[in-house]
Amino acid sequence: MLGSTHGTFTTGLRARVDACGESPRTTVHGVTAAPGDQDVSGRPLHAAVPDLDRFFRPESVAVVGASDAEGRPNTGITRQLLAWSERVGARLVPVHPTRTSVFGIDCVPSVGALTEPVDLAVLLVADPLPVIEELAETKVKFAVAFASGFAETGEAGAAAQERLAAAVRRSGLRLLGPNTNLNAFERFREDLEGPAVALITQSGHQGRPVFTLQELGVRLSHWAPTGNEADLETADFISYFAGRPEVGAIACYVEGLKDGRSFLLAADRAARHGVPVVAVKVGRTETGARTAASHTGKLTGADQVVDAAMRQFGVIRVDGLDQLQDTATLLARARRPQADGVVVYSISGGTGAHFADLATEAGLRLPTLPQAKQDELHTWIPEYLSVANPVDNGGHPVGDWRGRKIIDAILADPSVGVLICPITGPFPPMSDKLAQDLVDAAEATDKLVCVVWGSPVGTEDAYRTTLLGSSRVATFRTFANCIGAVKAYLDHHRFTTCYRSPFDEAPRTPSPSFRKAQALMRPGRRLSEHAAKQLLRAYGIRVPREQLVTSAAAAVRAAGLVGYPVVMKASGAQLAHKTELGLVKVGLTSASQVRDAYRELTDIARFESIDLDGVLVCQMVGRGVEMVVGVARDDLFGPTVTVGLGGVLVEVLGDTAVRVPPFGEREARSMLAELRGRALLDGVRGAPPADVDALVEVVLRVQRMALELDGDLAELDINPLMVLPRGQGAVALDALAVCR
Repeated sequence: MLGSTHGTFTTGLRARVDACGESPRTTVHGVTAAPGDQDVSGRPLHAAVPDLDRFFRPESVAVVGASDAEGRPNTGITRQLLAWSERVGARLVPVHPTRTSVFGIDCVPSVGALTEPVDLAVLLVADPLPVIEELAETKVKFAVAFASGFAETGEAGAAAQERLAAAVRRSGLRLLGPNTNLNAFERFREDLEGPAVALITQSGHQGRPVFTLQELGVRLSHWAPTGNEADLETADFISYFAGRPEVGAIACYVEGLKDGRSFLLAADRAARHGVPVVAVKVGRTETGARTAASHTGKLTGADQVVDAAMRQFGVIRVDGLDQLQDTATLLARARRPQADGVVVYSISGGTGAHFADLATEAGLRLPTLPQAKQDELHTWIPEYLSVANPVDNGGHPVGDWRGRKIIDAILADPSVGVLICPITGPFPPMSDKLAQDLVDAAEATDKLVCVVWGSPVGTEDAYRTTLLGSSRVATFRTFANCIGAVKAYLDHHRFTTCYRSPFDEAPRTPSPSFRKAQALMRPGRRLSEHAAKQLLRAYGIRVPREQLVTSAAAAVRAAGLVGYPVVMKASGAQLAHKTELGLVKVGLTSASQVRDAYRELTDIARFESIDLDGVLVCQMVGRGVEMVVGVARDDLFGPTVTVGLGGVLVEVLGDTAVRVPPFGEREARSMLAELRGRALLDGVRGAPPADVDALVEVVLRVQRMALELDGDLAELDINPLMVLPRGQGAVALDALAVCR
């Protein structure tokens, strides 16, 4: 087993593991270093949180290009901004070069003529660049640019957007847009109470369903339509909303991420505050990625990396806008679960069985109720009906006093954290009574009560008035959305309970390994296997005993030192796949075999015109589980670490898991849990269990290498990494490294 040499990112892994799956640490949960810190790769470790109070609640608003002329597009926008300014208590100042007044309010001819400080400037002009440059002198805090024709249109538009972004950076103000809209200035209902959903969308129309939730009694606090994100981006708004006391959940529609690290830092801030982030992220397919790029001019990013990064930092990724609505609403409103057990309660055995199948398959835990609890339920439910879970009441008890007794009895069980009642269709008056009993029970408990109202009509009083009138009952229209939201709810609280920010423990200074490794780098070139293994050895990753030789005689001497049997391989920077070319010889047991193998390897290399730096004479390593551990670069997130089944299986099965540094031991172990072939590490068909601790240690050391050599290392593949039986470690049998 490899010892620890690089601090908390390669902890000794045989220590006791706590209930959250992490080795004990002395770090206090929360920020432990001053803002502005950078990790060893030069990336920030804390989110830069903009103070957006004056954006959403300005004291003064300048409207550049304001108009009250009938039939002009700017007139409708000016009218909406005027109404919004009145609602938030802001003074509106129209700016127009020729008009003296707009809607009875005196105009100023230019932003340079503003005589008082302005919090927010709304730019209703086709080219915002000259106005941004002029605003730099006025100390305006925020600006909004509606104009389109920027990065969403291609290379010329992207260049224009970069000029705009550069002007914003010089000005000191913060810009929303371009290619945004008026969603931030909508009329929000102020009569709704409870935790709110804050909304972030890159497409205004895609946020409309979430905004409309207000008509169902769901409170919305903010809407940030980020558009092309020349300056302010999704991450800025996540960071800001995570610190707002009224925000219970953040709902996002994301087409492309501007900066991967900024997004992860924002998600980390939300996780620290326990605020759930639910996101639709388009670009799962090549078609979706192309569409997103043409719409917002963003890099979509490799979807596997995006997906892993979101899970890593607790962002709940959903596919549809309906899922976004339902999941964000539940997470905003529901209290912390008291248990993770889910009970399905229905009036039909068929409904209960159907729902239970789907819920169990999705990973929800449906515990069998204790016999004493079942006996209690049979006080009101006929004996011939099953009440083990699902609980089938047969229908009639919901129509009288027994209905509430049954619900209360289920909720009283300590193993139950969630009660779900699927009602596939209305059957008044009993369904009306059932809905009311569920609402009354929900108001009297801290446990989560969910109802699936399956009627396609949706106009019934039991649904529109009773269920939607309660903020304590989570009401859904489909089984799938209910199950997905409940799973997200339980997963989120499990995640935040155990969450330790990896940024708190990320390495800030290079390890002693760094200088050794840097000396091996050859910019723009691939390293030979021998050099790549030296790189691994510099970071404490075990490799076989081996010697690089340049003659048959030296090969024989090396075999004697390494110890028979040996493996011989051609070694050269051009060689990526040696086996296919016959450049690997295994199980050599004598000097004559070694001499013959040396000549054969060099002859093949000469015939194939391959330059060699020599031949490796290597120790034979015992059998184990072949794995692959590697490093690659993502356009958005920078270095990524991958682990999976190795050898030929890596190409045949593609069974891999990926993470974005920094991450700790718990996350490294969760990577292994994602693998379809995870059981191989536990031992199958009589094979002994593999040394999983050693494998995790290698993953963490590779991560350290990826961070420290970020400017030097483009790719790394350790394949195969032979994970030996438990207690015997892991050995890198082959390695490929490509320098940036």
